[in-house]
Amino acid sequence: MIELRPYQSTWIEGIRHEFKHGRKRLVLGQLPTGGGKTVCFSYMAAGALSRGSTVWILAHRIELVEQISQSLKAFSVQHGFVAAGYPSRPYLKAHICSTQTLVRRMDSLQPPDFIIIDEAHHATRKNTLGRILSAYPRARVLGVTATPWRLSGEGMGEVFEALVIGPTVSELIEIGALSRPKVFAPATVDTSRLHTRGGDFIAAESSQLMDTRSVTGDVIDHYEKHARGRPFIAFTAGVTHARNVADMFTKAGYPSMHVDGGMDKYTRKRIIDDYRAHRLLGLASCDLVSEGFDVPGIHCGIALRPTDSLTLWLQQLGRCLRICEGKDGAVILDHVGNTLRHGLPTDEREWSLAGRERATKGSAEAVSSVRVCPQCFTAERAGTTICAGCGYTYPIKDRTPKESEGELLEVTGSFKHHKATKTSAENGRTYTLEALADLGRMRGYKEPLKWAQHVIDARRTKSRRTA
Repeated sequence: MIELRPYQSTWIEGIRHEFKHGRKRLVLGQLPTGGGKTVCFSYMAAGALSRGSTVWILAHRIELVEQISQSLKAFSVQHGFVAAGYPSRPYLKAHICSTQTLVRRMDSLQPPDFIIIDEAHHATRKNTLGRILSAYPRARVLGVTATPWRLSGEGMGEVFEALVIGPTVSELIEIGALSRPKVFAPATVDTSRLHTRGGDFIAAESSQLMDTRSVTGDVIDHYEKHARGRPFIAFTAGVTHARNVADMFTKAGYPSMHVDGGMDKYTRKRIIDDYRAHRLLGLASCDLVSEGFDVPGIHCGIALRPTDSLTLWLQQLGRCLRICEGKDGAVILDHVGNTLRHGLPTDEREWSLAGRERATKGSAEAVSSVRVCPQCFTAERAGTTICAGCGYTYPIKDRTPKESEGELLEVTGSFKHHKATKTSAENGRTYTLEALADLGRMRGYKEPLKWAQHVIDARRTKSRRTA
């Protein structure tokens, strides 16, 4: 029997309170990746079974089915499967269900009293998960996820009635439940011209941008500098890209393989088992290891897939923050600007069932509050004065009001005041070349120093014209 940690017990009590006292039937529980969601809902499943309830646990990937099975065994829960290639055991009262298989076999099982949905941010009212829930309107439903928004940023209010939020990533790090990350964000590629579709960048464009030898070579250089010899996962922009990244790392002396959803489950399992056993140093994958992939031995995450989805970014980061013996922290190498788009893994998020209010592209709200060191590429919160990675001292912006000679003009009816945009106002408050370059890096510009010089030159030209 696994003993729950105090924060897990508190989270479970919050969920039970919503079911019992809040009189809610559909409850969504948020807990950061690595916080123990599977352990918690296995504990709740065991409790429900002891009271005679029938329990279904829904998962959308085979890897999740196997992980849940191992967790239920730790609580001595006998269970069957509703998944291709697994024993069904319809006489039992607990079942781990592959969503795609369950929707075809629902009539062959005893109706559930309690439904648990792993990675519940995939649920909508109209998709397969939604149809299953609507078929059993009397069952209590618990959805669990680290990111209670859909990949597009939409909220989960159309499916769930209440949200129970767990401790933050920072709080879990402080109590030793997660690894402390060190994030590097070298400006390897310019993603400013990528287009979005369905809430994220178009996959074909991302893959074409990232899948070049020069980019991968630069990625290997940074790996050797910051994480040489550490087990890693590379999150890639496509299947072919994953294969090429794994091949180039292997040729560089770091044995790696790619995994993808097109492989049969036995091939995927063999590759992942080789990684767990340290016969491989690296894995590369487009989607398969982005969520629900429970391998504590990941020391380094390499972001090679630009994403406009905060949910996907946090799911990827979460793979790397799990603790394990001999791991003194996690290294994140972000080559695609995701940190600048979405912030650090330790940033606090204001989760709600309403979803994320998306900022307009290019607006000040869209610029993350992250500062990247120009020397070692360590990413830290904005406002940091000295880089924790190399000791670089950031230039202090001169905020002293400037005096200049000029003539006061009368304001007449023909005078029109043009309100500056937030971006231009931010530019206008930055005076030195170094400070402007720092602002450009924060915004993710490809050549921030060149942009800063262009702004300075434009100011000088304007000054001469008005002299």
